[in-house]
Amino acid sequence: MARRFVQELADGEAIDEVYLVSDKQLRANRNGNLYLQVELRDRTGCISARQWNAGEHLFRSFEEGDFLRVKGKVQLFQGALQVIANTIERVDPHQVELTDFLPHTENDVSKLLERLRSVLLKLDNPHLRALAECFLMDDEFVRDFARVPAGVRNHHAYIGGLLEHVVHLLDAADRLAPLYPDLDRDLFVMGVFLHDIGKVRELTYTRTFGYSDEGQLLGHLVIGVEMVDAKARQASQLTGSAFPTELLLRLKHIILSHHGTHEFGSPRLPMTPEAIAVHYLDNFDAKLHAFVLDIKEDGGDSAWTPYNPSLDRRLFKGNKAAPGKADSDEDE
Repeated sequence: MARRFVQELADGEAIDEVYLVSDKQLRANRNGNLYLQVELRDRTGCISARQWNAGEHLFRSFEEGDFLRVKGKVQLFQGALQVIANTIERVDPHQVELTDFLPHTENDVSKLLERLRSVLLKLDNPHLRALAECFLMDDEFVRDFARVPAGVRNHHAYIGGLLEHVVHLLDAADRLAPLYPDLDRDLFVMGVFLHDIGKVRELTYTRTFGYSDEGQLLGHLVIGVEMVDAKARQASQLTGSAFPTELLLRLKHIILSHHGTHEFGSPRLPMTPEAIAVHYLDNFDAKLHAFVLDIKEDGGDSAWTPYNPSLDRRLFKGNKAAPGKADSDEDE
């Protein structure tokens, strides 16, 4: 029997399927009765599930990252689909096909890597080019960089998401740089490549997306600066000359300031043209991707998507015109 992916589920449908648990909570309703709420996912998306009259025993019978066989019914609630589960039971991970559960980039990873190498190895600045070579010669880093998501829940939250995000930014930077001759193009491009570099050690993505101990304690900004420091020392050995102090400071400043404000986690505000350019370009790509994905994944008939807490709004999809009917009366 063919698998029923999350994206294929419909209101009123009975299901008996295996999903990956990305979050679980034991809650109480208004009467004080306990119920289980879990976030289920596969490679096509996520859906919330509830089982009423659940207790501690069921809650402790599985963990985040486990696979659950869920029997129940899909229903529409406040504009979004959810599952009302009758039974939930843990499944042996050896009995499932892992590729069914983690979302992947739709792009060809080998072509994305080829584009990344092409842009970085054409840098004119010999120190920045040597720094890029040190990263690209590190097979373990390249493997991780090609797989890690750009985020756990928000933008580009899928295998290969960070690589896809960075290559899109490099293409955009390549087009923008000629319009702003006061920008140091090589520094701008290298800042785009390095801004989220620490995520290869911050995030985990074997069964579900989460954070490593290092990621929780330090975060990808600090990790990224550490990685650049280490590779800059290697680059000095490659070129036979010391990596310029100010150039290294400017690179590390881009990493530390690219979230843009203290409120969003930047210990420093952008203070160079290249830093502010990387911040806005990164934010543009992340926000646009989130809008497009939210609209694309919503299968409802409403002209609006359900409320998205991370975006703090609903998105307008537009009204679908009847087949063959014009959108305006201009021709009448």
